[in-house]
Amino acid sequence: MNEVLKAIKERRSIRKFKPEQIKEEELSEILEAGLYAPSAKGMQTPVLVVVQGEDNMDAAVKLNAKIWGKEGNPYFGASTLILTFASGDIQITEYDCAAATQNMLLAAHALGLGTCWINREKEMFETPEGKELMKKWGVPEGYVGVSGIALGYPAVPAPKAAERKRDRIKRV
Repeated sequence: MNEVLKAIKERRSIRKFKPEQIKEEELSEILEAGLYAPSAKGMQTPVLVVVQGEDNMDAAVKLNAKIWGKEGNPYFGASTLILTFASGDIQITEYDCAAATQNMLLAAHALGLGTCWINREKEMFETPEGKELMKKWGVPEGYVGVSGIALGYPAVPAPKAAERKRDRIKRV
């Protein structure tokens, strides 16, 4: 079977992670996959922010939990977060961030890591606290939050994939 298709079919969201930090080599490969995602007009505008370390993780977790409206860790205890930011000047760059996110999810799976795609970053980084974090983390002014990846070593097996709905394909 094609290795890319195999990864697409096998990758699942993981919602419980081991506490140890991922290896730098693994992180570098995942980020490279994000940088090689397609982008509109080849502009390569998405900014990827790696969040690690207690202070930065706590800030992201607290802010995301506030938006989520629930207690607990909305990143499920992952040791690393990768956040994507799009240029607010050009709306299509949000799609570029989605492509980068998908590339990184698949690369992480291929390395045996677990991931969960999180989608509250837009609301997170519209808040005053979020804007302060963006500034602290070096995100260019005018950018908006798009997505987050909870990333780490899985502490649970991947769930079984749901049966695919085949009536979604229309050939004309």
